[in-house]
Amino acid sequence: MSRPRGGSRTSDTAPRPYRGAPRTRDFRDPSLRRSLALFRAFRHEQDDPVACYELLARDAADQVEAYGGAVEGRTVVDVGGGGGYFTEEFRRRGANAYLFEPDTRELGEKPPDGTVIADGYLLPLSDGAADVTFSSNVLEHVADPQTFLSELARVTRPGGLIYVSFTNWLSPWGGHEWAPWHYFGAERARARYLRRTGRPAKHTLGENLFAVHIGATLRQVRARDDVAIVSARSRYWPFLAETVVKAPGIREVATWNLLLILRRCPP
Repeated sequence: MSRPRGGSRTSDTAPRPYRGAPRTRDFRDPSLRRSLALFRAFRHEQDDPVACYELLARDAADQVEAYGGAVEGRTVVDVGGGGGYFTEEFRRRGANAYLFEPDTRELGEKPPDGTVIADGYLLPLSDGAADVTFSSNVLEHVADPQTFLSELARVTRPGGLIYVSFTNWLSPWGGHEWAPWHYFGAERARARYLRRTGRPAKHTLGENLFAVHIGATLRQVRARDDVAIVSARSRYWPFLAETVVKAPGIREVATWNLLLILRRCPP
């Protein structure tokens, strides 16, 4: 996957699991069955993005509800949700969900109604407007993660939930479309991608992709007084999802993708 946030919509069909995979809420999270279903979908992100991102959206919505309860009737703010798959899944569950996306190229042909073009550093929302603030695989694409997190916290009501996931740099997928060759250097990996595909890579380190690390991020989040960590875990790991994140060094490679569930603290 080049940028597994929300993808670019190519269809507005009803949600469907990838190749017969069950809806993620039908099996335990974490589980090997769930992880394999997601992995199979990820492998086909380029040729079947609709199936991939609809499955990922259902899985993410299940995780939000597991930590914060049903989203029906609640306000959900999807920051950087690309093609709107996450927003539409939350709406299917009865939430008042809104997409805020800074890059019009990510929206696809038919973004969700009410989509707002807005920078995640400066959301056009009042303080505490959201019950749930959601950000899937965006943090590694922003130059200033702490300012971005501050804005997510600002627009979340006290006691509300903040869902943040990101692909850490030393993950096997840290280089995105030119992974795992990023282990040998970003420029070398991008050059290899160009030779292999005949087209330039979508991501450039230091421009639209940044080396974000789990240990440093956890220390920074724990030092904040506006949020409390409810869970820090591997988003896709099939077992010991929280345990692997507690192992310094190992977690930077093994976690793959860090999921932070945060609770907005009272001011």
